[in-house]
Amino acid sequence: MKITGVKTFRTSTPVHKTAGTNWLFVRVDTDAGISGWGEGSLQYKDAALEAEINDFGRYLMGKDPRRIEQIWTSLYRRVTWSGGAVTMSAIAAIDLALWDIKAKALGVPVYELAGGPTRDSIRTYANGWFEDLTEPTPGVPAESVARRASPEKHAEAALALKEAGWTALKFYPFGGPQVITQERIERGVELVRAVREAVGPGMEIGIDVRARLDRWSAGRVARRLEEFDIAWLEEPVLYDNAKAFGAFARSVNVPVSTGEQLYSRWEFEPLLEEEAVGIIQPDICHCGGFSEIRKIANAAETHYVSVAPHNSNGPISTVASIHFDMSVQNAFMQEIFVSFLERYNQVLTKPLVIENGKTRPPDGPGWGTEINEEALAAFPPGEFLQVESEPYLEF
Repeated sequence: MKITGVKTFRTSTPVHKTAGTNWLFVRVDTDAGISGWGEGSLQYKDAALEAEINDFGRYLMGKDPRRIEQIWTSLYRRVTWSGGAVTMSAIAAIDLALWDIKAKALGVPVYELAGGPTRDSIRTYANGWFEDLTEPTPGVPAESVARRASPEKHAEAALALKEAGWTALKFYPFGGPQVITQERIERGVELVRAVREAVGPGMEIGIDVRARLDRWSAGRVARRLEEFDIAWLEEPVLYDNAKAFGAFARSVNVPVSTGEQLYSRWEFEPLLEEEAVGIIQPDICHCGGFSEIRKIANAAETHYVSVAPHNSNGPISTVASIHFDMSVQNAFMQEIFVSFLERYNQVLTKPLVIENGKTRPPDGPGWGTEINEEALAAFPPGEFLQVESEPYLEF
């Protein structure tokens, strides 16, 4: 079997906190009539990512797609200036497509090719459920969404999730610059309190800070959150310095997680060596694909650390992450953007089903589903200006 073509597809995302971004898919074709689908969506870096994939595509022509490990290593090691968000996302997109091809050729799901299922389904947690849960507040700038968020509306939406069968959720109650004010702490705590009181003690609550705080400010927030028994505090501080992150995690009494902006097993190793983080969150779309995220998970397992794949991406990323969750022992939960589910099922040939807060891959070989290319035409890619269009103005 030989690779005969590599084609990219870009499509706009539904409107949400990062409105204006695109999803980027890759289809790898073979002379056996089998095609595989991957995804490397990278928010505002479409142009660089697409160029990297197309450049790698020229190398892939004529290669045997079943030699996944050799191709991965070649794309990572045999180039100058390897690593980083763009290159690792390009490798991820290609790697995912190759796993899809090989599993289809063998007539098995990807998780079966990876050693078989370790569970029948994976628990999910809801993100993106809090759209438009704001209200005008006198004296507060309109763009300061975190400060305008309505506790009452958050409570209602969280309760609706619970009633729909979800058992875990995540949201972002603390925005703004790194040094926090007492007012911002109180507003954030008010949101968390409203959600906890609405859903009761049986629902997991994850709090994502998006690395917006310094260690002093994050410590103040962590102390205030102890009473709500949160499941994890995500990226309370920046991710670049493993020692500083580890020192912070050891200084607080809430579980701390990070990892969406780390791109390989080598970048995760210093963090794991700190023995301070109980949950890591690599992104299958950005960390080198199915091949690399499994190696990251294996490294985490030696430190008794769980893996909850980050996933703010499109449908192939989501389905591939679920296959990963099915295939390793230390998967914790899977992130799902509920605000994306309708679009996922519009562009997938088989839908993603979530019942009672759990999901599993669609039945069938490979990922069990593909991208409907005709459906993508209804959602042409959006235009944006990198940096200027990104929503993190207060960071």
